[in-house]
Amino acid sequence: MLLDYLERLYDTYDEKQYVYLVMELVTGGELFDRIVAKGSYTEKDASHLIHQDSKIMVSDFGLSKTEDSGVMATACGTPGYVAPEVLQQKPYGKAVDVWSIGVIAYILLCGYPPFYDESDANLFAQIIKGEYEFDAPYWDQISDSG
Repeated sequence: MLLDYLERLYDTYDEKQYVYLVMELVTGGELFDRIVAKGSYTEKDASHLIHQDSKIMVSDFGLSKTEDSGVMATACGTPGYVAPEVLQQKPYGKAVDVWSIGVIAYILLCGYPPFYDESDANLFAQIIKGEYEFDAPYWDQISDSG
């Protein structure tokens, strides 16, 4: 996941097996690397980041697909950030991005992901069930209202 902004998509090139996207250069680096270096963000900083004051470009094209209808059903994406409906291979739209932003906000506030397991099967089960916690002491200073 890259941290920075994307002002526009300049062009696309289609080939038999590939789609090339020509976009503005993103130079902010990996968000996760920044979180590791900083530990965690204050609520105010995390809120500003999520509200696009420091614009986030969510880019994970490793398992991306092309789809013209706007509704997809194929499981793809970075495991810890993927919404339950994607894992369950149910039709989904742009709302799954909100789930991913929620995961990012969680990580910003405490410094670790809400869903984690060495086994993908266990990780996916946690995500589908929505099993996450606000462990002390990492969440002790975070307000209920956020």
